[in-house]
Amino acid sequence: MKEIAFSGTLDPITNGHMWVIGEARSLADEVTIFLSENSLKKPQFPAEERKRIIELSAAERGWKNVRVVIVKGDYTARVAKKRGIDYLIRGIRNTSDFDYENLIQQTNVDVLHGSKTIFVMPPRDLGSVSSSFVRTLQGPVGWHWNMKKFVPGPAYRAWILDWLRKEWDALWQSQSADQVNVADSDYWFNYLTGEASYGGAGRHYHNLDHLVHGLTEIRVWAGRSNATTTEIDTLKKAFWFHDAVYGHAQEPVSDEEASARLWLESKLDLGAADGSADLIRATDHFQATAINHPLKQVMLGVDLAILGQEEEIYDAYAFAIRREYQHIPDAEFKTNRRNALIHLRDKGRAGLLYGDPYFAEQYGDAALSNMTREIDSLTA
Repeated sequence: MKEIAFSGTLDPITNGHMWVIGEARSLADEVTIFLSENSLKKPQFPAEERKRIIELSAAERGWKNVRVVIVKGDYTARVAKKRGIDYLIRGIRNTSDFDYENLIQQTNVDVLHGSKTIFVMPPRDLGSVSSSFVRTLQGPVGWHWNMKKFVPGPAYRAWILDWLRKEWDALWQSQSADQVNVADSDYWFNYLTGEASYGGAGRHYHNLDHLVHGLTEIRVWAGRSNATTTEIDTLKKAFWFHDAVYGHAQEPVSDEEASARLWLESKLDLGAADGSADLIRATDHFQATAINHPLKQVMLGVDLAILGQEEEIYDAYAFAIRREYQHIPDAEFKTNRRNALIHLRDKGRAGLLYGDPYFAEQYGDAALSNMTREIDSLTA
């Protein structure tokens, strides 16, 4: 077959969609993706952005025979027929899908005189994956880790950047003009999410995922603690900047201190910037004891919440930490990492790892178990 088409809103494109496109490539020399632009729907991304994401996802897999066409104001089956494409391809996940798709197939052929449809059935692990399913994951702690399992890399990155942008804008828009330097907010968002900071290629753990995780932890903590808007905003500002500077070179000051100074230099907060700077410094092991801020233990709980996640997430975190320190010889890394974990585990056993009650209850036991497992692996 010379050409086959696949269609959908693809907001976002999922690994299920990618599987169907892969099947299409095995059937035809060329695959055209008709991307629907429906004025009645309100997608997360406009059509042009979805097109870009799909093209990047195809390129990531080395697919050179896939093109994307935006369809406006017409039926994709009719558009395909006009372009000389005789067949569409659709994935069938269950009997409900079949009933629906069969009805669409009959309409396409009998009413619209459009292209016929070939149905394929995805493997079991992709059987429940759809755009609507992926969208429902957003919200609770860990949503981004779950989402990452079901979408290609470019779609995941675009989604979390969009989520972060909304978090960032909401943070500054909630405050009065005399408190915030809104004029520079775009610059600092692009800086923090870009190559120079959390979006950097060398950021394997202290990256955009870490940023999403921490901000979600703050949101959940706030909902359970009756925190004030000022407290929440102070924490979020600190977390946005707490790892803004992260490197391995010998600098005059620690990364945490450099991050605190960068926050103050940004002049985004025209009011109480020192409070967030103190919270950033609280994440520095050498400065923590000198910091006396009422939200200090919450900030540390957010930053160390990764230690108490499910084993799969913790193990991915430990692997990412090793990658961030890949310039350090293995024996030296194991010794340093083991010593750091023993220190943290001792604090946990003494009930001091999480000073805030919410984080202690939520993650205390799992953190001890995870750290012990990693310590044992580093000792072997």
